[in-house]
Amino acid sequence: MKAYLIITGSMFGLLGLWHVWIAFQERGKLITNPGEFAAMLGLGLVAGALSVWAWSLLRRRLRS
Repeated sequence: MKAYLIITGSMFGLLGLWHVWIAFQERGKLITNPGEFAAMLGLGLVAGALSVWAWSLLRRRLRS
């Protein structure tokens, strides 16, 4: 279970950072296509939240 949480937390963290990075790289599309910008940013934030959740579950698992 520990390895799963470490891998999941890392992958979601990287995926979240990548989506936020792409969203800010293509922020020029905010004027022409705001839906695509919002979708990229939203996916990044959701993936980041899942990463934080996985790491918090791992921390709880290690304490018990």
